[in-house]
Amino acid sequence: MIQEDHTTAVRKGKWAGWVKKSGIVVFSLFLLKGLVWLALGAAVWMGLMAKN
Repeated sequence: MIQEDHTTAVRKGKWAGWVKKSGIVVFSLFLLKGLVWLALGAAVWMGLMAKN
């Protein structure tokens, strides 16, 4: 019984680490996407302002 509990704990630990790492990657991608959209919007806005 004790060995099964240890195995389950190890599996949960590995799973939690994987979920945490993938969450960091997903957060970073969305952050980068948001920054790109802000830069694109600023570039378009600056281009429109330069025409006036």
